[in-house]
Amino acid sequence: MLGHARDRFERVLRISRRELRVLVRRPLLIFCMFVAPVFTTFLMTSIMGKGLPTDMPAGLVDEDDTQTTRTLVRIWDAMESTDVRYRYVSFSEARNAMQRGEIYAFLYIPKGTTRDAIGGRQPKISFYTADTYFVPASLLMKELTTLSELSGMAVTRETLSAKGLTYGQIMGVIQPIVIEAHPLNNPYLNYSVLLSNLIVPGIVILLIMLTTVYTIGLEWKVGSQKHLLELAGGSVPVALTGKLLPQWVVYSIVLFFVHVYFYEIQLFPCKNGLFSMMCLGALTIMAAQALGVFVFGVLVGQMRMAMSICALWGVLSIPVGGFSFPTTAMPDAIQSISLAFPLRDYFLIYTNQALDGYSIVYVWKPVLALLVFLLLPYLVLWRYREGFASVEYKP
Repeated sequence: MLGHARDRFERVLRISRRELRVLVRRPLLIFCMFVAPVFTTFLMTSIMGKGLPTDMPAGLVDEDDTQTTRTLVRIWDAMESTDVRYRYVSFSEARNAMQRGEIYAFLYIPKGTTRDAIGGRQPKISFYTADTYFVPASLLMKELTTLSELSGMAVTRETLSAKGLTYGQIMGVIQPIVIEAHPLNNPYLNYSVLLSNLIVPGIVILLIMLTTVYTIGLEWKVGSQKHLLELAGGSVPVALTGKLLPQWVVYSIVLFFVHVYFYEIQLFPCKNGLFSMMCLGALTIMAAQALGVFVFGVLVGQMRMAMSICALWGVLSIPVGGFSFPTTAMPDAIQSISLAFPLRDYFLIYTNQALDGYSIVYVWKPVLALLVFLLLPYLVLWRYREGFASVEYKP
């Protein structure tokens, strides 16, 4: 039995060396396995280098144009996300600028705002955001809401001061309860901590599935599938293992450097250590490869159709993953199949390990889901046996 195991191991290595020669001769595979993940990593961390979008263009329509409203605008312009870059004469002009995409939001201050405020007649200021651009609009809406509250407090402060109240009495009326915010695990509210650590693995998972299907389907496309099975001694698991082992090694190395860049250079939170993230990455790579093997096994010989299904599955994993919209708020049918997406499992384990620092026992379900993926190829081994023997490539 030992000799049989050694023979299988040697066959795996022989097929892996053959696969390395294929990878070197095809620049597309090198791009998918090296260039695309590295480029995406640097792109995401560069775009969100400050954690949040800053100095987003906004507009102003100030029909009152008093010292009070100018002070209000200066406060708004001093906020981190806002750059009051344009001033407009009328509401229509500002609305047209927003429709052209020049600004993400604008503030409208009608004439008589200061007079009504001093007279206690409750003036109204309006702000408008372009929710077509969800993130900029949400951030600017938050700052505009804060601005409106500050303006109301400022008017109240001046009124109470005129009535002779002390500073302590005034603050007791304006802000009777002082709120202290303590964001856990991401105190700087750095969007890149969440998005970069999930979008990059999401793209890598998509690329893994595509390269898995492409390299296996390439055997049928060039008509070498029978030769591959001969090299494997007639064993389908040996053939698939030898073919996918080099890709697993390459993707593991790439993810290792990505994690080092995130947690050692960018200093993203990683409470359970780099080793736990590396184990998670290696397991996720194998799960994505197993899913690609399963999809092609169902459609043996139909490389294009299998790649299309993998692309669709990989793209859907981003919204289903739950980091842009909570999965618990999705329909029950979506929640029940969310663990069938490797990225969702990665997301749950990542937040538990890197951000919260809890034990792995608290996420046994997603860990088990990733392990179940490894069993999927065994369901289609019989399809591969038939495919290696008789199925031809179907363009």
